[in-house]
Amino acid sequence: MKTKGAILWGIDEPWSVEEIELGDPRAGEVQIQLETAGMCHSDHHMVTGATPMPSFPAMGGHEGAGVITKLGANTPPDLAVGDHVVLSFIPACGRCPACVSGHMALCDLGMGLLSGQSISDGSYRIQARGKDVIPMCLLGTFSPYMTVHHSSVVKIDPEIPFEVACLVGCGVPTGFGSSTHVGNVVPGDTAAIVGIGGVGMSALQGAVLAGAQKVVAIDPNPWKLEQAKKFGATHTYSSMAEAIVPLMEATEGRMADKVILTMGEMQGEYIEEGLILTAKAGTLVVTSMGRMDSFDVKLNSFLLSMLQKTVKGCIFGGGNARQDIPRLLSLYKAGQLNLDDMVTRSYSLEDVNQGYKDMLDGKNIRGIIKYTDADR
Repeated sequence: MKTKGAILWGIDEPWSVEEIELGDPRAGEVQIQLETAGMCHSDHHMVTGATPMPSFPAMGGHEGAGVITKLGANTPPDLAVGDHVVLSFIPACGRCPACVSGHMALCDLGMGLLSGQSISDGSYRIQARGKDVIPMCLLGTFSPYMTVHHSSVVKIDPEIPFEVACLVGCGVPTGFGSSTHVGNVVPGDTAAIVGIGGVGMSALQGAVLAGAQKVVAIDPNPWKLEQAKKFGATHTYSSMAEAIVPLMEATEGRMADKVILTMGEMQGEYIEEGLILTAKAGTLVVTSMGRMDSFDVKLNSFLLSMLQKTVKGCIFGGGNARQDIPRLLSLYKAGQLNLDDMVTRSYSLEDVNQGYKDMLDGKNIRGIIKYTDADR
């Protein structure tokens, strides 16, 4: 079928909204009419080259929610036309060593996320200007339609609004799980969240729901710090350096039990800054993404070992999409997880570049694309 999508033709180029050719679903695949797509910072890493693509063109978008419109052969019986679904940015086969050991966020299928080749048969489902297109994370939600393998599809409660459902495909479970799964925030903890975007605000809410006594939000943007208070932050600071002395005073010198780095662009010097805020035997969670070609990290190895601190990486919040996505949406439905206020602005597909400019200018917690008949 012919539709349109936001295509990237090279590093540091703008997204180009143009006609694409989308293939029908093959064995194990479904076709989805998307209603919304989240605008995550990770897609911008494709633009800057921080996440290197093997070739161009590439289609953006790895957060999305919509309705199944077609089924390929041999799709699981629990998926049907008309189902409301969310796309998980990491597929989960349920059978590889990572999946069966409880680490579905590290599924072996993830090795092909940037290849563009479909899980079902290694072919490409999208073409633009006669060329094969690599969809971000084998998804490509910056289009009103997509064809995708069932291992990336999670069925959801149809009562959940699409405007918030799209967020739980990446940003919300990544942030929330940074606190609850990887950081293991427990009641009474002091938790510091550094970088208050969509992922950081989700980490903040995870820390609050996990029972943290003090929840510290750190971001240079004053508007985001004000928003953080609405989501449960008890203390706010504009930088990690600014937070050192007041955090020491607030915790009687103990500092933060858990520090979670969720800024949009990771730099090597942030590790040591985060460890300064981390308590003895505390944990620093590195959720923020750096450049794949960067190897420089600054830390005091003496204090790392002598104070028995832990540094942990985090992808997708260390969770299980098939369990966590419905669970997070249940918390939303019960009024315990605030997703509505995380959506700052909605954009048309044609305004995707403006949406990312607003993100980089610090105007959004999370922007989303809402598809209409004009896009189809």
